[in-house]
Amino acid sequence: MKSLLNEIKAPVESHIAEFEKRFRASMQSSTPLLNRITTYMLKRKGKQIRPLFVFLSAELSGTVNDATHRAASLIELLHTATLIHDDVVDDSNERRGIFSLNALWKNKIAVLVGDYLLSKGLLLSLDHDDFELLRIVSDATREMSEGELLQIEKARRLDISEEVYFEIIRKKTASLIASCCACGAASTGADEAIVKKLHLFGELTGIAFQIKDDLFDYGKGLDTGKPSAIDIKEKKMTLPLIYLLNNSSWAEKRKIINVVKNQGDDAAKMQALIRQVSDAGGLSYAEKRMMEYRQQALDILHQFEESPAREALEKLVVFTTERRN
Repeated sequence: MKSLLNEIKAPVESHIAEFEKRFRASMQSSTPLLNRITTYMLKRKGKQIRPLFVFLSAELSGTVNDATHRAASLIELLHTATLIHDDVVDDSNERRGIFSLNALWKNKIAVLVGDYLLSKGLLLSLDHDDFELLRIVSDATREMSEGELLQIEKARRLDISEEVYFEIIRKKTASLIASCCACGAASTGADEAIVKKLHLFGELTGIAFQIKDDLFDYGKGLDTGKPSAIDIKEKKMTLPLIYLLNNSSWAEKRKIINVVKNQGDDAAKMQALIRQVSDAGGLSYAEKRMMEYRQQALDILHQFEESPAREALEKLVVFTTERRN
């Protein structure tokens, strides 16, 4: 998987290297405490999937330029801020195996750092009159908040339908990847039709990406093969579980919902529920839907001329659905 990711990065490798420098600079402050915290954060560099979508979409529709770099930094600042705020809300002490900011500097400082990064993103756009980029990313921020709130609301009642599930993940996860692709295109001056087409491409890819994450909860595709059942414990109704409920009798549904609502700390009950989901075909069904969205995303890419950027984006779509973590 790592070698595939390196292949994907190849057409924009120099832009990614430049982005890292600019992103580091965009986080700088005259406040020493902030600089200590942001230096710590930069050590937690992930796979850089979002900047990749921005730069490859820009290459697909035009030429990478300064606006493209600002778009990538804007999205990464926004994304980092939301992760910090999520850790505070979830009272999480770790992210990617490293202590979260709230674990080291407590909630108040973590929230303020998140706010600072959001403001840096806004100013980065406003200082360069990148109003269209700011509009795209602001739309994504609104949708992400709506998606989270909708999920919280439904978790209380466990009455989520498949239609509502797809609405939640479209807003909560796919909207950010869609904004990466749309911003990449918009930064090159591409026309509105191209920007919309790449926004849809990102949305479809993001939905497939989230279904893959849902499957990890059941141990499906993980290197360890061990199900975590974290989503079930948090009463998040994901596609495999929704499929089981939709194909169960009324009495069986009540038993399943009771386990999800009241027995999340019972490891044996969680494992039994995971087996039940698998035996009912819930994992196979989720995989099938994931592949449908992946194919729709690839169909959009095939409307563009062949190029190294198109080939890399195709591989990136495949990567999102075949990754092991």
